[in-house]
Amino acid sequence: MATGTTPAACIADFCLIPMGIGSPSVTPYIAEVQKLLEQCEGITFTMHSFGTTVEGSWDAVTKAIGRAHESMHENGVPRVHSSIRIGTRTDKPQTAQDKVDSVRKYLAESEGKSESSAK
Repeated sequence: MATGTTPAACIADFCLIPMGIGSPSVTPYIAEVQKLLEQCEGITFTMHSFGTTVEGSWDAVTKAIGRAHESMHENGVPRVHSSIRIGTRTDKPQTAQDKVDSVRKYLAESEGKSESSAK
């Protein structure tokens, strides 16, 4: 049953695309978003080649993404498009790095098993 509250924690990955800027390069715009995210409270974030992963409460994360959109408009971008994926988990706390570490651990253990069975 819905309680009307938002999740206490989430991980979001978003790719913000400024449109109508007259250039194929979005570097200066994305740099501004990174500066803005540094000022947002209650989140951690990691930029990668195709976007940014943001962690925090649902409210803090979605507010940060909204502020990124508004910042683009304030800087003269007439249209902003974002692709957003958000995941939540209630069975245990988990960071984006935890997820990466889990796969790396599995791969390392799998390689060890395949090497020992090849002998």
